Amino acid sequence: KHRTPFWEKHTLTIQEAAAHSGISDKTLRNRIKEQDYDFILKLGTKTLIKRKKFEKFLEETDAI
Repeated sequence: KHRTPFWEKHTLTIQEAAAHSGISDKTLRNRIKEQDYDFILKLGTKTLIKRKKFEKFLEETDAI
């Protein structure tokens, strides 16, 4: 099965975003529940992370 590298994806699963950022998926899920971020994409019950906006958020954030 062919897998696209995360840096070529427009959206990431929470697990992929956690692995890419070093932030636990539990922490990501908790933050997403607490606040509405512009890097979140909801597809029904599925939550995806907009990679470029998430990376920008991480660059501009001092604490999570």
